[in-house]
Amino acid sequence: MTEDRDDTRTEAAAEGIEETVLETVPEETAQPPEDPLAEALPLVEALLFAASKPVSLDKLAEAAELPEEVVSAAVAALEDACAAAGRGVRLDRVAGGVRLVTRPEYDYPVRRLLGLDGRTKLSMAALETLAIVAYRQPVTGPEIAELRSVNSSSSIRTLLDRKLITTAGRKEVVGTPFLYKTTKEFMVHFGLQGLGDLPKPEELEAIYGLDAPKTDPAQTELFRVDEATGEVEDAGDLESPEADIAGGSDAPPRTAAPDDGEETIENTNENDAATSAAPEEERHDG
Repeated sequence: MTEDRDDTRTEAAAEGIEETVLETVPEETAQPPEDPLAEALPLVEALLFAASKPVSLDKLAEAAELPEEVVSAAVAALEDACAAAGRGVRLDRVAGGVRLVTRPEYDYPVRRLLGLDGRTKLSMAALETLAIVAYRQPVTGPEIAELRSVNSSSSIRTLLDRKLITTAGRKEVVGTPFLYKTTKEFMVHFGLQGLGDLPKPEELEAIYGLDAPKTDPAQTELFRVDEATGEVEDAGDLESPEADIAGGSDAPPRTAAPDDGEETIENTNENDAATSAAPEEERHDG
């Protein structure tokens, strides 16, 4: 009888201990808080890999369905990761957006892979004209011809075809010639966030012993980065300049020598060598 009582007490004690243990164990094991940045980083990398052009932060945030501040932090982390790991791609901030591009030192192997026959070349005349537009914009065809002392209509047409310059209305003078300015494509091609990134005249003078035309501060307003979208504001062609180039009011004096010679040179800008990581030819700047 005594043994039975002892067994009963032992069982009751065991049940009491079990109930106590069950009460102290939480129903669900607490999960560690999720790291939004850890989730956003690979997603942002995938979006930039797939994009063929620079993408603004707000567009990335919209596609990823994440807050813009999280996407911004992910972009910064991806930029640091590409730089620290010695990877073949890097993050490039250009024209109010970001993109993944191959490193310049791998330019020629990438071109061989894509079957590209070298860089797109501009004649010295076209480069001179482009430099005048970049620093003097908005500028008319006759003003370009006066600065170069040569007919520049062919160079202007080439730059329009390459989408490196576009029209910016007409100048309110006799003949109302077209005004020209650089485009967003110009900034992407040369790796610029905005016109403020152009070399300063004093820098050019120190390097080349040359004076660059001084830019009116008001002219930089032609390309403002929209604070709300992060995109560069770039008005498209207002009207076709072909009539002026062909010999209308914007045509430079015909007594000047032709502007385009046979000599061509490569654009040696380091950013131009960089190509997008995505496997499409249009992502290879050149």
